[in-house]
Amino acid sequence: MEEKYILTLDIGTTTIRSFIYNSRAEVVGKATDQVILHYPQPGFVEIDPDELWSAVVSVVKKSLQDASLSAGQMSAMGISTQRSTFITWSRTSGKPFHRFITWKDMRADRLVRQWNDSYTWKLIKAGAYALYLVTRSKRFRAGSALRFMNSQTTLRLHWAVNNVPELKTAIDEGDAMFGTLDCWLLYKLTGNKIHMTDVSSASATGFYDPFTMQWAGWAMTLFKIPEEALPMVVDTAGDHFISTSPAIWGHPIPIRSSMADQTASMWGSCCFEVGDVKLTMGTGTFFDINTGSHPHASVSGLYPVVGWQIGKELVYSAEGANSDTASIIKWAQALGLFENPEDTAAIAQSVPDSDGVYFIPAFSGLGPPYNDGTAASGFVGMKASTTRAHLVRAVLESLAFRTAQLYDCVRNETDFDFHSIRLDGGVSNNDFVAQLVADLTGLRVERPVNVEMSSLGCAHIVGLQLGIWKSKEELITLRKVGSVMKPRRESRRNYQAHIARWEDAARRMCGWYSRKPSLPDDVTPSSKGGNRRNGRASK
Repeated sequence: MEEKYILTLDIGTTTIRSFIYNSRAEVVGKATDQVILHYPQPGFVEIDPDELWSAVVSVVKKSLQDASLSAGQMSAMGISTQRSTFITWSRTSGKPFHRFITWKDMRADRLVRQWNDSYTWKLIKAGAYALYLVTRSKRFRAGSALRFMNSQTTLRLHWAVNNVPELKTAIDEGDAMFGTLDCWLLYKLTGNKIHMTDVSSASATGFYDPFTMQWAGWAMTLFKIPEEALPMVVDTAGDHFISTSPAIWGHPIPIRSSMADQTASMWGSCCFEVGDVKLTMGTGTFFDINTGSHPHASVSGLYPVVGWQIGKELVYSAEGANSDTASIIKWAQALGLFENPEDTAAIAQSVPDSDGVYFIPAFSGLGPPYNDGTAASGFVGMKASTTRAHLVRAVLESLAFRTAQLYDCVRNETDFDFHSIRLDGGVSNNDFVAQLVADLTGLRVERPVNVEMSSLGCAHIVGLQLGIWKSKEELITLRKVGSVMKPRRESRRNYQAHIARWEDAARRMCGWYSRKPSLPDDVTPSSKGGNRRNGRASK
């Protein structure tokens, strides 16, 4: 039989990956490049669309060269992208009105806090809870606990509508188009022919209702989001994505799937059964559980998203997230705590504990169960005996502590029986973190041979569409587990007191940026820069 090849394109927060798989799910060609992030102002995190497009075209071309294959030999391709990163552009000219505003961007933080504290939003949530009491609808139960987050698209898009003059004019003239990164990429790849996004990417924006499977009318009304600018929401896989323009790589390549990176990761990890859990530890931490055909209504901040939809199959996921993981590792490296991230596990294990030092990983706030965008990061408990190794261990422990909290939220809100966690993402290569996650959750942790599950997930779903693989059961037989971490009860017991202290520190960091500095009763701020105590200036 003639060999079939699948091209996958995965665009994460910091990395672009192109892999080519054969019909045995083996990688025969690959190439990677970096996503260039721009920081024009404090809190702004952007991607230039021209730079991104140039990198995408180049990295795919290099993967084809690495495989010694041509675009014409590709049976089809699949795409996975970071979620909630968006752009707007002109319908007539195709010209963007601004750079991509990424999911890590904090420009709408003031809006997020204002809306969460507003009487309007409190009234809406109270109304949702009243409707829940009457109807017992999970949709209204989820709405009664919903909080806006910076990682959602909603208020960042609202900011753009109010602050980008060209976009405001285009909206008035009906010339504006909105799209998350996947949507814009499909538009570019097909020569501006389609304006589509799949259900998994749409549901992560914050204004697509997974319970009704429609753009949320209340959000479009409140935040002045024009419905005519929104893309068509389609199935995760199928022939509706058409083919790439032949001008890009010399031959059209059929696009058979486009999905959110966390959905792709679930497919790569073969989380096909209700209750299956995968844990991605990449730029952020994403704890996803397959909840089957019903969206999960959470009270602790777990987010109900659409896992995927293919024909009549509609699968949901409940997700707990912490936005800072690999970004914390990179920060610690830049701070000089270590030279290579690969060394951190050994450094952490060189000391028996963190010497009472705790780190709160909250550069982008804290997710469930705190759901606090105003929380602060920092070390707590440092003393004269604190060494570099103690700080490194505290940083790594904090990533496992946050993961354990996300698991506790899932366990408290669901009645599934959990046995294992399927790990992926760059930080999952850290043996210290992976083992500690197993210890604290009490679950078997499985790490694959190749931790880049998003690319493999793209290949899986495209391969099923092409008939290369006949069933999900066949995909499971192809899964390759590299190592297994079994929980150690003694370690879990030893960490109980440490976790309690860390949680105390985390609570103290919550609300840090929403509080005004407090001064003793006998101290008042001085207009000349010092403090005045009892009528005297203190220096």
